Amino acid sequence: MSEKILVINPGSTSTKLAVWGAGQGLILDENIQHPSGEMEKFPDIPDQLGYRVQVVRNFLQQKGWKTVDFMAIAARGGLLKPLAGGTYEVNEKMRKDLKVGVQGQHPSNLAGLIGYELGREENIPVYITDPVSVDEFTPLARYSGIPEIQRRSLGHALNIKAVARIVAGEEGKKLDEFNAVVAHLGGGISIAALEKGRIVDVNNANEMGPYSPERTGGLPVGDLIKMAFSGEYSALDLRNRITRRGGLLAYLGTNDCREIEKRISQGDEEAKKVYEGMIYQISKEIGMAATVLRGDVDQVILTGGIAKSDYLTEGIAQRVKFIAPVKVLGGSMEMEALALGAYRVSKGEEEAKDYGEEVE
Repeated sequence: MSEKILVINPGSTSTKLAVWGAGQGLILDENIQHPSGEMEKFPDIPDQLGYRVQVVRNFLQQKGWKTVDFMAIAARGGLLKPLAGGTYEVNEKMRKDLKVGVQGQHPSNLAGLIGYELGREENIPVYITDPVSVDEFTPLARYSGIPEIQRRSLGHALNIKAVARIVAGEEGKKLDEFNAVVAHLGGGISIAALEKGRIVDVNNANEMGPYSPERTGGLPVGDLIKMAFSGEYSALDLRNRITRRGGLLAYLGTNDCREIEKRISQGDEEAKKVYEGMIYQISKEIGMAATVLRGDVDQVILTGGIAKSDYLTEGIAQRVKFIAPVKVLGGSMEMEALALGAYRVSKGEEEAKDYGEEVE
């Protein structure tokens, strides 16, 4: 029997795909970029499903793979109902919640749906591990300021836990012995306080925290209310403005940090101010997370796709290094973490959790 896993991880501007093999690690790891013009054809994220499925089919065909070549498909978990960390098999209840966006729409919602469309052809099981909706909040973290709204635990839990586990091991500690502030820096930005390995607080990257390459992060509420009731925008218009056309893209017309850094090197002062503004906001959010841990922070960890930028990470480190040593792990461990979760279940080393039972 094949011991290979197909890994699917959709982002806002790309679809990350990998093939993982037992004893081999990541055999193939590819990030397929989607032109912004192509993505704008779809009014909402669920409308992208057919397009994304075809992207994966094309990838497999080009590389000479078939779904039957895999023992399982590992998909990134999306905005599901709050649940404990772990590995879950994609079932009908989960598919329904991913389709409707039970906690909101996000590209990660597509992963389990894409996997299911591919896996059902050959009866290949599909799993998610540590989804975006992993909830380990303390009661205090849930207060928002008005009773009608509760802060929710939604963040890049998979990569946050994966890199924290790596850095804890480098310090000779287990994850449950480790305190850290982890900043996942990508198309969306999640900055989490980990206390003994548990994500006890994190900003919702779709609605809170610093602005990112394409999201607004937190906004002045009064001015947002004025926009909402101006008559110029529908609810969908505003949602897309906040989650898909905000941040660097709104200010500078691009979400590509490499292009922006090139502009800065060529003397573009406006690009520099906007980029430094993002660095400022990221650093401020890290400081806030450190207060959750009362300053008892073993490491500040910078990870995610744009953490590959020295300009960005050095700028953040200069502002936050007084809190704790700063460790940079550019990119992410998401693909391998997903594969390992599916592999453990496939080999009987771990039992898959039932989503329906977990969220009832």
